[in-house]
Amino acid sequence: PADMVLLYSSDNDRICHIETSNLDGETNLKQRQVVRGISEQGFEVNPELYDRRIECESPNNDLNRFRGVMEYASKDRVSLSKENLLLRSCVIRNTEAVIGIVVYAGHETKAMKNNSGPRYKRSKLERRLNIDVFWSVVLLFLMCLTTAIGHGIWLNGFKDPPFMIPDGITPVLGGFYMFWTMIIVLQVLIPVSLYVSIEIVKLGQVYFLQNDVDFYNEKLDSNIQCRALNITEDLGQIQYIFSDKTGTLTENKMVFRRCSIAGVEYPHEDNARRLELYKDLDSEDEENHTMTVKSKSSSKTQSCKSLSCNRSSASLQTLNSSSSDVSEDEQEEVHSPRHVAFSSRMERDVVPDPKLLQKFNQISSPSVMLEGAPGDGSLEMTYIVDFFLALAICNTVVVSSSNQPRYLAQMPDVPRTPLKSLEEIKQLFQRFSVPRFSSFSPSSAKGSLSDSPAGFTGRLRYFNKMKPSSPSAVTEDEQEAVELNRKDSPNHSQTPSDFADQPRVERAAGSLLSEPLSGQLSVDELNYEAESPDEAALVHAARAFRCTLRSRTSDQLTVELPAVGNLDFQLLHILPFDSVRKRMSVVIRHPLTNEVVVFTKGADSVIMDLLASSSKDNIQFEKMLSEMKERTQKHLDAYAREGLRTLCIAKKVFSEAEYEDWLKNHLLAETSIENRDKLLMDSALELETNLTLLGATGIVDRLQEDVPETIEALQKAGINIWVLTGDKQETAVNIACSCRLLRPDDHVLTANCDSKEACEPLMSGLLKTVLDRKEEGGKAAVSFTLVIDGRTLEFALHEGLEELFLDLTKHCRAVVCCRSTPLQKSQVVKLIRDKLKVMTLAVGDGANDVSMIQVADVGIGISGQEGMQAVMSSDFAISRFKHLSKLLLVHGHWCYTRLANMILYFFYKNVAYVNLLFWYQFYCGFSGSTMTDYWILIFFNLLFTSAPPIIYGVLDKDVSAETLQQIPGLYKSGQNSEAYLPSTFWFTMFDALYQSLVCFFVPYFAYADSDISVFSFGTPINTSALFIILLHLVIESKTLTWIHIIVLVGSTLFYFAFTLIFSATCVTCNSPASPLWIMTKHMSDPIFYLVCVLTTVLALLPRFLYRSIQNTVFPAATIKAAKLDKLSPEERSRKMESRETQRVKDLLLPVNALNANATEGRPTVKESSVLT
Repeated sequence: PADMVLLYSSDNDRICHIETSNLDGETNLKQRQVVRGISEQGFEVNPELYDRRIECESPNNDLNRFRGVMEYASKDRVSLSKENLLLRSCVIRNTEAVIGIVVYAGHETKAMKNNSGPRYKRSKLERRLNIDVFWSVVLLFLMCLTTAIGHGIWLNGFKDPPFMIPDGITPVLGGFYMFWTMIIVLQVLIPVSLYVSIEIVKLGQVYFLQNDVDFYNEKLDSNIQCRALNITEDLGQIQYIFSDKTGTLTENKMVFRRCSIAGVEYPHEDNARRLELYKDLDSEDEENHTMTVKSKSSSKTQSCKSLSCNRSSASLQTLNSSSSDVSEDEQEEVHSPRHVAFSSRMERDVVPDPKLLQKFNQISSPSVMLEGAPGDGSLEMTYIVDFFLALAICNTVVVSSSNQPRYLAQMPDVPRTPLKSLEEIKQLFQRFSVPRFSSFSPSSAKGSLSDSPAGFTGRLRYFNKMKPSSPSAVTEDEQEAVELNRKDSPNHSQTPSDFADQPRVERAAGSLLSEPLSGQLSVDELNYEAESPDEAALVHAARAFRCTLRSRTSDQLTVELPAVGNLDFQLLHILPFDSVRKRMSVVIRHPLTNEVVVFTKGADSVIMDLLASSSKDNIQFEKMLSEMKERTQKHLDAYAREGLRTLCIAKKVFSEAEYEDWLKNHLLAETSIENRDKLLMDSALELETNLTLLGATGIVDRLQEDVPETIEALQKAGINIWVLTGDKQETAVNIACSCRLLRPDDHVLTANCDSKEACEPLMSGLLKTVLDRKEEGGKAAVSFTLVIDGRTLEFALHEGLEELFLDLTKHCRAVVCCRSTPLQKSQVVKLIRDKLKVMTLAVGDGANDVSMIQVADVGIGISGQEGMQAVMSSDFAISRFKHLSKLLLVHGHWCYTRLANMILYFFYKNVAYVNLLFWYQFYCGFSGSTMTDYWILIFFNLLFTSAPPIIYGVLDKDVSAETLQQIPGLYKSGQNSEAYLPSTFWFTMFDALYQSLVCFFVPYFAYADSDISVFSFGTPINTSALFIILLHLVIESKTLTWIHIIVLVGSTLFYFAFTLIFSATCVTCNSPASPLWIMTKHMSDPIFYLVCVLTTVLALLPRFLYRSIQNTVFPAATIKAAKLDKLSPEERSRKMESRETQRVKDLLLPVNALNANATEGRPTVKESSVLT
């Protein structure tokens, strides 16, 4: 139960593999490294002799950061980072033993710092409830004050108060005592039990949410999770939705689609057809999930054969032959315990571009990889090789095998001592001296490798043994490259023997070109465990071109290239990706040139600014680089318009002197405790400048199913939808169009600027344009959509421009924020929530969405491909974006209306009953006496009328789920809080006041001038009150089920049974008055029944007439919709069709009006709708 710094690992490469699923939900393996400078493996760890000093930051909850320094006895300092820290709750995998020193323990560990218990948010309805409870306190105070004053006046009217036991209390003191007495008598007016009832009702609502089969995801075997039980009703009042794009609107299954290298675009058309095939497979599986795998296969084969392709027919036939196993394999991948994230068949099996594959196969010797002169034809080959090396190397992917989570390409052939048992290790720790641990022996490793599975037999195959091509043999090998052979993997995969005819490469500059081992795993048996889908997609793409990442250790990478074999790259540094730099870099030493090379990948908006500036030394070469940059930028823009995620790939070669200077500054930054982040940022910037552009990639991330329909339904419900994404502007706009966030008739307002000074006039101009166009449109509805980039958004969020930005967004139907950071996402949500006083919902799936989810009134996490950080920080967790529609439109509507109506009923019930006791005070000298026995008074709210409100709050249903989804506009009633307004509350209070007057004075006048006792007078009042309160619930209920009837009848029978037994057995319960036989005598008296019936009818008649007139003459939208549920299916269909036809006509009216404006010679809005 501690966080510790790793000092020793039994792994031969001084690394440790961990799984952090208990912390962040990510199941992929991560590497942790032994602290640099610790002695080589084999040293004896003795805690008694430990003499190093550690300085680290104070305990915090940031799982992704650790800053510290280890100081040796020699005063040498070594930096500590998260790569050296083993966190509490992580699980060690594939490492026999580790030793570390504890830095945080107990409640100071990062896991405990993140465990703040269940998050609490107050719902909008709860805040409204608290205000009305305050008014109940005011009402109670006034009633008690009235009673106290009345009692003082009553006492003051007697010269000698007629008390049996004189106490000598003055009228003022008597009034003071009576005030507190009435506080106790009338305390039921404060609905303390309401809060308990609300929690019970919410538990019932959550039960129905979690048992809705429509939320179940069969592939993930997951259902909706309700992590916050106190804000279910807020789901029915959402006005703004802020959504992430990647993984939320899209699948977050990143698949390599196409690329551009050295300014040459490679479209990968076969790969595009493959993705279309998978899309068809998924769509048909959605439509008819009961079909057998065989029938699916035949249908997909036919659809695939219909595709026209000249050069790639063989590859498409390969797809056809294996498509029958797609669904089966996907299920096996999902439910397999060894399933690797981001490694589905769709993501893994990339079809290479034939033209690019031909060029890449020209590598006949390592000399081709060396840079040539600017005019040399080998320069393009150098770019291509470096490009694929960057894809394979520039990442943090962990390489493992199918049956072993991790596999090393090279195992030192040295004898090892047998592994010590855990018991021996414990004994060693008890003696404070730990001998060395040992690793697996080569024999055991080989034995386990031989047992590894060969993989799926029906898998898509794109490769077989391909002999390296020479330039002259390109045309002959082209067909072989296009066919991407279908031979089975283990028997036909490329082995070292395939390159037996190639010349061996000599050892270069201290680096080693390793030979593959005989027991080496085939390409298809390798698994890549990546931290993000982008990384996995690029590594899979490199492997498709046979540039295969074979193994990774803490200081070495092994990459296999065709005709070359395995190359061992010395791994010097990794500068990980962060949201500020928007790029990552890897520093390696090239095994052939012995040069220090930096490979960088990142957003094009960042990489393009870091490219090397033009030089006048070689004008022709610089001109070529400039043209290459321009062509690459055009390709990036084209990729973005297609909706692809874009990345730029670049490199830089360091001289030894430059590297030593940078390394000195970098180590200084690493060992600094204060300002380490800034120093590391400056160090990274120094490294990542003057880059050479290699190329760009386009990665496809397709939409989730039913996303367009979901967004359309939510917009019809009156919800404003904003998309906050870090992607390029063109990509975001393309996805927004695909998911129907942007409609064809929308007018796009684009806001891009480079300074705060330019931002204000731009916003003002856009706002003026919107207002002018709306005036020109007249009554015709004109819709606008704002697209704003991250830099402009940063300026717009400044205090001086907030109001202008808000005014502009109020006139926009949708907003798309591009290149936005996690901090900007949370700032936008907070700005809209606080300034506009609206209910906000944020939905996302990744760690970059956590702050946005926590700031919003309701946070929705999607359990997707990027771990569980968003889910762990959310209030509700769903598996697909489409579930948001039913969650809000159906369950949100039900939860809000049920709870709002139940709260109003609870206030009504308490006020109506407490007023009966208050009216009685006018006839008992304001003495605090009651006309009902105390036990019946207590049980009236506790037992007799407690269950019906709970059933009302859990089961009442005004409109069916089908109708709510077909008519999303019904959701607006919850947005406007129509079920619980201040006017509704006071109307209910006055109705309760009227009913209490009728319930008291009808029995009063019926038994006037009679000699009945006090309890005999109170019994018909209590009985009438019970009938009135229960029948009032029947009038307000929209649904009456057998459960309602059982509860209502059961409450009535329980009341009569209790009062009969109580009146027959309790003789001295409330001396001197006695309820003995009172209920029995009343039930034999016809006047009792007449009084109860007359009282009930007179009390409920106004409420009944009001509801009848309202539902008949002025019906609400929900009442009209409820009538559809009572129609036959045929009549219902006709009604819905006519309603849809009328809606389409209403939508066409604005378009016709705009066309009329255009024919009159006036410009339409679209002609000047885009400002930049």
